[in-house]
Amino acid sequence: MPADLVATKRDGHVLIITMQRDTKRNAVDRAMADQLDVAFNELEDDSALWAGVLAGSSVAFSAGSDLKSEGDYYTERGGEYAIIRRQRRKPLIAAVEAMALGGGMEIALACDLVIASETATFGLPEVKRGLIPACAGLFRGPRALPLNIATELILTGDSISAQRAAELGFANQVVPTGTALEAAKALADKICQNGPVAVQLALEAIRASVATNDELGWTLTEKARTAVYASEDRTEGVSAFFEKRAPQWTGR
Repeated sequence: MPADLVATKRDGHVLIITMQRDTKRNAVDRAMADQLDVAFNELEDDSALWAGVLAGSSVAFSAGSDLKSEGDYYTERGGEYAIIRRQRRKPLIAAVEAMALGGGMEIALACDLVIASETATFGLPEVKRGLIPACAGLFRGPRALPLNIATELILTGDSISAQRAAELGFANQVVPTGTALEAAKALADKICQNGPVAVQLALEAIRASVATNDELGWTLTEKARTAVYASEDRTEGVSAFFEKRAPQWTGR
């Protein structure tokens, strides 16, 4: 297994997790999912760690799924990308530089707080490939953003800027380019000044209360995903992506 796809660094009570697959814009495949799983397990299982920061690079936060992996990025404790379905009690802050698209935005949606650099962008472009956001974007997107805005992102595949994401309440802070990790670490340190038991129980209550309809969301997402994957348009969309051409949709 490649040893350098994910790096971890302990800084006081904070674990900094950095995705390092720059050549693929931090798209997640089997090997990267497994390394992310190890890092997130460390964060949850080590009582000396009270908060985490998840970062990408100046190239990308994450482009989501590596399409060549054909969906093989699921872990037992974390689900997709080792994070999407994970039961967590410790705060996790996304430090987003550059793009967080598709599953990359869904990873950010799975975090508790988002720090974005001025050049960060967020989007769910799956429909442009004949696909749908299948990693909770269909229900976490409308939860984190106004319904009409989330619907527009999902149906058009367009992106929004970091500033727009902050105006809409999705990004907590917008910071100068290259400083998202530093700002996220500062926020994590601020959280760690508080009682860890109280922080963890408060976060657990927040996450449980807003996730009351998640089971329905997953059921409806799976129904849509199954239909999409059986369509001719899905095959055409993925082929067009790899062949770097415009797709020829048939509506079938």
